[in-house]
Parts: sequence; C-alpha cells; structure tokens
Amino acid sequence: MAEVKKIATRESYGNALVELGAEYPELVVLDADLAAATKTGVFKKAYPDRHIDCGIAECNMMGIAAGLATMGKIPFASSFAMFAAGRAFEQVRNSIGYPHLNVKIGATHAGITVGEDGATHQCNEDIALMRTIPGMVVMCPADDIEAKAAVRAAVEHEGPVYLRFGRAACPVINDRPDYKFEIGKGTVVREGSDLTIVATGICVGNALEAAEMLAADGISAEVINICTIKPLDEELIIRSAKKTGKVVTAEEHSVIGGLGSAVCDALCKSYPVPVMKIGMQDCFGESGSASALLEKYKLDGKGIYGQISDFLK
Repeated sequence: MAEVKKIATRESYGNALVELGAEYPELVVLDADLAAATKTGVFKKAYPDRHIDCGIAECNMMGIAAGLATMGKIPFASSFAMFAAGRAFEQVRNSIGYPHLNVKIGATHAGITVGEDGATHQCNEDIALMRTIPGMVVMCPADDIEAKAAVRAAVEHEGPVYLRFGRAACPVINDRPDYKFEIGKGTVVREGSDLTIVATGICVGNALEAAEMLAADGISAEVINICTIKPLDEELIIRSAKKTGKVVTAEEHSVIGGLGSAVCDALCKSYPVPVMKIGMQDCFGESGSASALLEKYKLDGKGIYGQISDFLK
C-alpha cells in the first residue's frame, strides 16, 4: 500500500500565500514575530516589501490590518490561534468585525496538536470566539489541498475571514480530480446509512479511520467534512441526519461553542436527532506529543471509534 502523504496545514498556508501573491498585488501579510512558525516566512522571502513583522503585538497587528484594508489592501494577519483569536479578540471584534473590513486572519498552531507547548498555547476556544462575531467567516481545513483552496476562497471573499491551521502533519484526503471547494459547503467523504460523523480539521482523517473500524463491526458510517463552520452547510447535515438518524461531531476544539454546537443548533431547529459531541470536554490540554495528546483525549481514529461505539450502545 502506498504511503499516505502528510503535510501540516500551516505549511499549506504559507505556500498558498506565495502563490496568491503573484496573482493579487494588493495582498499583504502581517506577522507577530512568528514567521518561521506560521510559515509566512516563505511569503516574506518572495515578497519582502509586502510582509510586515509587527512584533509580539497581535492587538496592534489587527489594527494595522484594519487600516490596510481601508486602503484597498487584502491583509492576512498571522499568528498562533491563541494570540490571533484570544489575545486580540477585542481588536478583531471592534476594528475588523464591526466595520466588516476585508481582513483575513491566518491562525496557526490551533488545538492540542500544538503539543509540547502546553495548555497555554493550545487554543481550543477560537472557533467559539470567532463564530460569535457577526459577519465573520470561520474555516478549518482538513488537509493541504483544502487549506490552499480555503486561502484562495478567503482572498476572493469580500469581508473578514478566520482561517484555522494546525502544527501537526495530517494526511491528504482530498487528492481527487472532482474536488471542489466553496465557502459554506461541506463534503461527504464517505457514504453511510447507520450514523453520520460530522468532522472538521485534523479530525476528518481520524473520523475516516474510525469509520473503517466501525465497518468491521457492521456499522455503516457516513463522514462529512465541514471546512466552513460559519456559514455552516446546514442542508447537507440535515439531509444526512434524515438518512442515518444519529449524528456524531468530531473536532480538535472544545465541545462548547465549536462545530458540535453549530451542528446542534442546526439540527435542533430543523430535524432533532440524538447527537454526541467529540472534542475537548470542558478541559485544558497539557504538554505532550501531538499523537500522545490525540490518543489521551480520544481524538485519534481509535478514540473516535471507541466513543462512537459507546454512543451506539
């Protein structure tokens, strides 16, 4: 069997910016002294006059991005998710969201797969925070291909966008000729009839692993990849729920306010079914390797499989 290609979506972010920089001369990149980690350093090398290092000052960086947007630029403000969404929340809300400016926020190192950096840097609250800002598009791509497509879609979209990227390498699952990306649209990556698994980010690949294990038990799981958490593809989720009658959500994020909450909102409104939310269960992470943490918090394929098995019992 051929080895599955793996790449971190933060790498995809940097590569996409370089590619789009040639097409969009108005695209500028801001970073908070983290260009080597966020991978915007590759853009800096290609377009040094369009890369601004704002220092360790994310709040100020968001204000600079807002100002650049008012002058017709397409700014990408880049930092770790903990700082982009957490430290700078007020500036994102008031300086970018409130005037609905054309600022894109590239938030890397999200979730527990930041690993050894520990709980202070493992942002499991950013999706919840960004979902609450009116008019903010929130995306969490599952792999390299989707990450690049999401960055392109963000450039083409008029208005604020929050893009969530990971530190850990994840398998490429969208490498197919019919792949098409659209903001607000999910994708069925595995057909099923007994259960719907709605996943985002790194958990999409892990949900597919879990679906294989469930198949060995005679359970047919449908897996939906949701990159755009806001606006959510409610139609797709409800259609699948009507077919299977049970829904599980999986995310590398708190079960409070993230994908699971968005899915529950949609189903409660239109088609209530039993739902289990898999994610960080109202707790902080800890220091450890990405793989060890995914295993401990039951967010790897085996962990998702085990939780679903218990849910079905």
